[in-house]
Formats: sequence, structure tokens, C-alpha cells
Amino acid sequence: MASLEGFVIATPQATASHPPIGALLREWRAARRLSQLDLALETGISTRHLSCVETGKARASRDTVSRLADALGMPLRERNALLRAAGFSAMHPERSLTAPALDRVRQAVDLILAHQEPYPAFVVSRHWDVLATNKAAIRLNQVLMKGRALRHNNLLHQIFDPDDFRPVIVNWHEVAARFIRHLHDDLTANPTDRRTHQLLDEIFAYPDVPARWRDRELGDEPSPIVTFTFHSDMGELRFFETFTTFAAPYDVTLDEIRIDCTFPADDFTAAVCADLAVNGDTEA
Repeated sequence: MASLEGFVIATPQATASHPPIGALLREWRAARRLSQLDLALETGISTRHLSCVETGKARASRDTVSRLADALGMPLRERNALLRAAGFSAMHPERSLTAPALDRVRQAVDLILAHQEPYPAFVVSRHWDVLATNKAAIRLNQVLMKGRALRHNNLLHQIFDPDDFRPVIVNWHEVAARFIRHLHDDLTANPTDRRTHQLLDEIFAYPDVPARWRDRELGDEPSPIVTFTFHSDMGELRFFETFTTFAAPYDVTLDEIRIDCTFPADDFTAAVCADLAVNGDTEA
């Protein structure tokens, strides 16, 4: 298994300056479609005081900033940014998974990857970069790609790039629509995430991605389970996936990673995975 031991999640370098809190609040209010009055009522802050905070005429207390972040549904990284913009230190730590404080968490992640055998599992970042995999994922990729290495370390680029993993996906249109929906969900949760906006642009630069997917289709709820069907020399292999996240994380790193576990959707796929585990094992 490709353990997380020794793996460091890259984090943005700190800068000496931060956007003013007013700019961040206006950006998030616009993204959440909240007026100053709406946000004031939600947090119990007077509209006058909120207006003064946004214009820089008044300074918000740490408690006020926390209440504003709660009302705006801000992820932990953005909560830290709001606190810094208000002149306070960050509340939520951001540590590498190799940090001693996260030893138990790292062991839990490694355990999930190991117990998913003989079926593939991946650890991915909030921007869909693949951080770690188990051996089953490596074995399956070698079979599907016929030994050819993947071009990208980003799961979305693997799926959408016609020179990468995309040609082996039989039901590519259905799978691609699912991942576009994931991107839209990510933007709903964090509408100011510029990297996610950039990813969306990069994905639409690939050929034959329907332009209508750029807008989230409200009311058109996807199937709760999408089966991923792959070409292979052994026959078509079918999987479905589940995502595992950490409940109520206090650390930014834990807030931003997810574990993608895949399961066989039929007996033939399960048998192939079991056979590969016995006869096709490869050192990670």
C-alpha cells in the first residue's frame, strides 16, 4: 500500500498582507446572496456595526468574526483568512499528515486504504489531487492503462484528458457529468475558491465537454449511485464509489481531504480484483 507516512500536503505560503476584512465579507455575502441586513439578522449584529466593519470604520471582535464565519458557512481555511484579515491569529491549525499530532488520524487513513483491498482506494485533496493510493488502485491502473503511466496526478484531469485515463471509461459522459457536479458542489460550499474556479476552466478546455455543464442544473438531481464502467482486456469492469471525510474536523488539513473507496458493482469485477491481488501484485 502507498502509505501516507512521509507524505506532506502542500500548503500556500503565508504572506505578509491579507485582504481587508470588508472585501472578504462583501465577497462572501455576494456569493451567499445575503444583504448586510440578512447577515446582521443572522448573527445578531447591528446593520450599522456590520457596515462599519466592512468599510473599515470599526473593528470586529474575535467573537464577531467567528459568528460571521458561522453564518456564511465558511470552511476552516477561509475562517482563518477572515480572522487574519480582522487582525487576529488563525483559530484552526494546518498540519501535515506526518505531524505527530495527527499520528492517529494518519494510522486511520492507512487502515482504510489497507482494508479496502483488493478494491481500489484513493486519498484526494479538496482540489482532487491524488495524495495516496492503495496497491489495488495501482494494480487496476496498470491493467486498464496497459502499463502506461497516467499523465496527471489530478483525478479530474485524468478523467477529462483524452490522452490520459478518459479513453478506458466506457460511460465517460455519465462519469464526467458526475465529477462536474462534484465541482459545482465544491463551489457551493466555497464559492470564493479560485483554484476550483480555475479547475472548472481547465476541464472545459478539453474536447467534447458540453458547455451546458458549466452552469449547475438546479432540480436535476443525479442518481445516488453512478457505476463506473472500464474497458479492459479481461472484459468490462464496473465499480461504484463512496467518499469518506472526517466529522467536525478542527484541523484545516483534515477538513480538506477525502478518501475515495471503490467497490465492485458485479461478481465478475470482484473476481478480477481478487485475482489481481494474488497474481498481479506490484510494489507501491
